[in-house]
Amino acid sequence: QVQLVESGGGLVQAGGSLRLSCVASGRTFSTMSMGWFRQAPGKEREFVAAINWSGFATYTADSVKGRFTISRDNAKNTVYLQMNSLKHEDTAVYYCAAPRSMGWGTSYSSENNYAYWGQGTQVTVSS
Repeated sequence: QVQLVESGGGLVQAGGSLRLSCVASGRTFSTMSMGWFRQAPGKEREFVAAINWSGFATYTADSVKGRFTISRDNAKNTVYLQMNSLKHEDTAVYYCAAPRSMGWGTSYSSENNYAYWGQGTQVTVSS
């Protein structure tokens, strides 16, 4: 069973930075594509970023493009989300997720293609 544990959330002022981490266990991490999603209060969960199993392919949502960067360290079984120039509207619970198979299937941005989820980490950006 795959387990995902996020960390690194917190309270930050607008314009600041945070780096989220997600440690995976239960499967060979280097064969796992990964994704980050977020859910703000009263809103649906939305795609933020994804990275394929090798790390050579990354994708980010338009809303965070140029500010957020996804990366991974297969030696540490960890995927990261570096968040810079944070805005109040980035406030949300952030989740890392992994698909059941090696890839995402039809879409890296659809949460339906992810089978495993972490518990989430709260990011609050004060304006």
